[in-house]
Amino acid sequence: MVRFWICLNPTNNPLKMLRRARASRSFSPIFRRYASGQEGSLGSSHNTPLNELDKKWKKRWNEVFPNGSIHSRLNDSSRSENNGKDSFYCLTMFPYPSGNLHMGHQRVYTISDVIARFKKLKGYNVIHPMGWDAFGLPAENAAVERGADPADWTEQNVEQMKKQFDLMLVDFDWEREINTSSPDYYKWTQKLFTLLFEKGLAYRAGAVINWDPVDQTVLANEQVDSEGRSWRSGALVEKRELEQWFIGITKYAEELLNDLTLLEGWPEKVKAMQKNWIGLSKGADIDFPVSSEQFSNIRVYTSRPDTLFSVQFLALSLEHPIVTELARSNPELAQFIDLHSESDIHSTLKDGFELKGIRASIPLTVDGTTNETFDVPIFAAPYVIGGYGSGAVMGCPAHDSRDNAFWSQHRPGQAVKPTIRPLSGETAPEDLITETGIVSDNLNLPNGLLHLGKFNGLTSAEAGSLVCESLSKAQRGGTSTQLRIRDWLISRQRYWGAPIPIIHCDSCGAVPVPDKDLPVLLPKVSTKNFGKGNPLGSIESFVNTKCPSCGGDARRETDTMDTFIDSSWYFFRFCDPHNSEAIFDYEKASRTMPVDLYTGGVEHAILHLLYSRFISKFLGDAGLWNGKNFNNEPIKRLVTQGMVHGKTYKDPENGKFLKPDEITLSASGVPMAKNSGKEALVSYEKMSKSKYNGVDPAACIKKYGADAVRAHTLFSAPISDVLLWNEELILGIERWLKKVLKMSSEVVMASQTSKSTIKASETSGIILNGEHYELSLLSPKELQIYNATEEFTAKISQSIDVDLSLNTIVLDYMKLTNLLQSAFKERVLHEIILDSYKKLLICMAPVVPAIAEECWEILLRGTNQTWSSIFSQKFPDSKPALLNIVSYNVIINGKRVCAISSDEKLIGLPEQEILSLVVENLPPKKNIDTNRISKMVVKKGVISLVCK
Repeated sequence: MVRFWICLNPTNNPLKMLRRARASRSFSPIFRRYASGQEGSLGSSHNTPLNELDKKWKKRWNEVFPNGSIHSRLNDSSRSENNGKDSFYCLTMFPYPSGNLHMGHQRVYTISDVIARFKKLKGYNVIHPMGWDAFGLPAENAAVERGADPADWTEQNVEQMKKQFDLMLVDFDWEREINTSSPDYYKWTQKLFTLLFEKGLAYRAGAVINWDPVDQTVLANEQVDSEGRSWRSGALVEKRELEQWFIGITKYAEELLNDLTLLEGWPEKVKAMQKNWIGLSKGADIDFPVSSEQFSNIRVYTSRPDTLFSVQFLALSLEHPIVTELARSNPELAQFIDLHSESDIHSTLKDGFELKGIRASIPLTVDGTTNETFDVPIFAAPYVIGGYGSGAVMGCPAHDSRDNAFWSQHRPGQAVKPTIRPLSGETAPEDLITETGIVSDNLNLPNGLLHLGKFNGLTSAEAGSLVCESLSKAQRGGTSTQLRIRDWLISRQRYWGAPIPIIHCDSCGAVPVPDKDLPVLLPKVSTKNFGKGNPLGSIESFVNTKCPSCGGDARRETDTMDTFIDSSWYFFRFCDPHNSEAIFDYEKASRTMPVDLYTGGVEHAILHLLYSRFISKFLGDAGLWNGKNFNNEPIKRLVTQGMVHGKTYKDPENGKFLKPDEITLSASGVPMAKNSGKEALVSYEKMSKSKYNGVDPAACIKKYGADAVRAHTLFSAPISDVLLWNEELILGIERWLKKVLKMSSEVVMASQTSKSTIKASETSGIILNGEHYELSLLSPKELQIYNATEEFTAKISQSIDVDLSLNTIVLDYMKLTNLLQSAFKERVLHEIILDSYKKLLICMAPVVPAIAEECWEILLRGTNQTWSSIFSQKFPDSKPALLNIVSYNVIINGKRVCAISSDEKLIGLPEQEILSLVVENLPPKKNIDTNRISKMVVKKGVISLVCK
């Protein structure tokens, strides 16, 4: 199909000007050979294996850039010392140095790297650091299993993983590297603790704690799953009472909750998880009188004081003081507690032990006066959480499904007492009304025994308010606010962690270690002394010390800190990683923080991210940085990537996972279980060793090259979705990359043999490769390629910078590649192709850096230019040529024969001139005798000819 275009200059004859422009070009023989079919491909093919290009360019970058990092800008990372450029802080959750990176790492670090490289091309001073979350139980346990020192094992793994990062072509600023197990880092973690201690936010208290019997250490509530098992060891957690160190995060609970509204760049799912975990609830404290003089009232917190008159029982936690006291003289109760103390809470929702000889009374009558009718039974119930409120709940079987199930178990057949009806409509007697509504008399009760006096007819909100007022007057409770979140328990009875910098003195109490004595170093411990528990307590040289306050004999704290302390502030240290005088510089942190983009797994939504927000706010309040413009929040935008699932095979007979060597393919390619000869069950599941579906990214990279793996990782799924890893599909990515490589030689050949004489002045036209060209003299195809390139660059920029739809950019790369290939088949100005190809390479560079650099080098070498990295270029700004181009279908005797393009002025031209243009651009086999044309109709989009 041949297209034409008419220039817009009304003072010239359009047809003559077009012909003059086209005739002035000297097209390369390569174009003519390709158009005539003499050459199937342009230029020589590029046969270098893609993984060899990885090695070449990693070596070159190491030679050219500081520490091998394109982003290395340690000395001008602050926003005021950046040569007029904005900084962009791009951070990924740092890994635990296990020794091997998996496909989940490949995905998350590719995402981060693409965004960091893109921002570099957009002119930002990019901060893209990396470090190691190196302390903790996993490292210690792994070292113990190998008979190694945790420090040596960690160092070995760090070196191994850095090599794997190199394989992935991830461009981190290694000059900012930190390691949480290094004294240079944990000195400042300890300083953070002493700051918290001085502000009254770090304290020691006795508490019933979660004890992991396998790892022999304390676990925070967040580290125990819904089945009561340790999130690390999987062991059923035991309850013990110990003196422990806590951080007062609850003092910041309302601020942490309210400021979730500021986090517009965070996933709603993560914000909802944090909101629910903080669990701010407004309701009432109610003191229920009890019949036994041995005990005081039972205090209950409820978010539904409007249901007070529906109460039919009280349930106490197994740790409640009344339950504990009664168990001393009741062997059956003691046995019940032992039996249920380690049970799964979901399996004990109906279990309970009624406390005989003690009953409670609803504290108010319906007229608001006090009540002493002790007709409410009391149970010890495993489902009641001891750490929430006062460890007691009021049971309303008519208005709570859990209470209803419990009541049905312990009082089968006994009626319930509903006092709430829906805001609209009636209910059947068996309906359970759990929502708010209207307080009403005589609901579904025999003989109409319940009268609610002044509460009758009030809404739930009105009744709740009146209940609180009446309780306050009667001194039996009142309005209250409760939190689900507990203070952060940070004590760990293990070796591999930052020692808590406290000295215990009999005279002075707990005394913080002075700054001059920090860090409190972990002593070397023989590997034979490792195992379960903490060996620090048995090292006299570590434990025995002098009190910094009075100089007397004292003992050093032997607990180490929860590793979430280490990761709660590390993004601040990255701003100033080599500061030996302070935790970090105030000015640098204030200019660099908050993090612009933070990438990591949604599994850290509560633990790491909530702790990080808390510590960031504390550091702001302590005057260590100024983040007031964002309420001292540490992260502007959060990206949580989906998991990577691998293909699994199961034996159809027993459901057993099959190893790769236990699978064979049938003649039609169907996977079969070798043992049974039956078709295997195929599914995608979370990668794990037990399912034999793990993929080693290093092996994949060595086979296909880092760029192919990076592009495939992005292309396979949107960021937040689960990625179903299918290695077979990398071949399509590989073919596209080789196509782009080959095109570099083709573009060079065209540039060397083509000349153009349609350059414009510096005040008109479009800019191609730094020079101006007359827009009006471009053909429709040239204008199409130019505009399409501009549109693609704008779309790619939007996809990376705003939408984070990184899976779509690879498809856009492919579309633009195919468009440029088509340009070789028509007489397209070589400057257009060269300009578009350069822009394609720059757009590709964040995703496939080695391929982009290789093609860029070929272009520069082919045009006798000195090499400079493609990352020294600027990401193209989109400037489409906005001309009113219209395509016309040419119809001859009712049949479409071709299409031509022009502006809308074509409609006003003389018929003979239009006819000449049509005839000139007809395909060779569609020539017509103009003398036989009896009619011509020209309208928008259509030129219709009728021939005799």
